[in-house]
Amino acid sequence: MNYFREACCTSVEAVRAAERTGARRIELCERLEIGGVTPSEALLRESLAATTLPVNVLIRPRGGDFVYDDDEVEQMLSGIRLCRALGAAGVVIGALTPAGDVDLAVMRRLMAEAGPLPVTFHRAFDETASPLDALEDVIALGCVRLLTSGHAPDAFAGREFLGTLVQRAAGRIIIMPGCGVRPGNIAQIALASGASEFHSSFVSEDWE
Repeated sequence: MNYFREACCTSVEAVRAAERTGARRIELCERLEIGGVTPSEALLRESLAATTLPVNVLIRPRGGDFVYDDDEVEQMLSGIRLCRALGAAGVVIGALTPAGDVDLAVMRRLMAEAGPLPVTFHRAFDETASPLDALEDVIALGCVRLLTSGHAPDAFAGREFLGTLVQRAAGRIIIMPGCGVRPGNIAQIALASGASEFHSSFVSEDWE
């Protein structure tokens, strides 16, 4: 089955290979070893020029937690402005409070800066204290997509709760399983979750 797959890429070479092997969208970032951060302007420009696929850009100033100070929020706003100026298809963001709730104040600022760009709320969701409440917050913010492993170490382990999220979302937002999605388990994740889009890091030996 030809699943809708978003490929997480950290280089122009990976972007080209992801398109060649059937990805339908790119998430662009750097430094996956720390969970991914905002790509450089040079990488963003080169990647946009290298593919006809829509490119969503991770906006994250550093690794670690998702509780951001004012300077970090300003960095994120600047990154979103650059994405809009260069023609990215969307942005991938997320922010939490120290208590583990969605930081609605920060998210509203980021989403206002994104303007017409579609927003994906990323796997900060998997560190929320109350995921079903967080789901409602993310929907209320107007995010079009939620990237999550189902509050589990990976999407296969979280596949049943991913199904719960899909049911709770009831079409109000796209629930996109991510983390550890591979050719050998995507069918099982799809069956258990009912999801229609999937996110995977581009690993050539898996997808080629």
